[in-house]
Amino acid sequence: MSLATDAVLAQTDAPADAPTERLDVRELGPPKPLAETLELLPTLDDDTVLVQYNDRAPQHLYPKLEDRGYDYETVDTDEATVTVIWNR
Repeated sequence: MSLATDAVLAQTDAPADAPTERLDVRELGPPKPLAETLELLPTLDDDTVLVQYNDRAPQHLYPKLEDRGYDYETVDTDEATVTVIWNR
């Protein structure tokens, strides 16, 4: 895990000791970031935290995460808008 990911995770309520999966969608236009995130989540182990790097806050993703039982927090960094997603 990179130092940037560690720093972002420390700013959230995500489980600190959980394995992480990174997904960088900064170069993708809508709706690909939403689709790729929703396709990836069910393939991850229940204890894995997904760290999504985007160029903006994924507003349309939030209600879909809530409907599927995920918690999330978004942190803005100099390089990206990072949304951390984990199972409740």
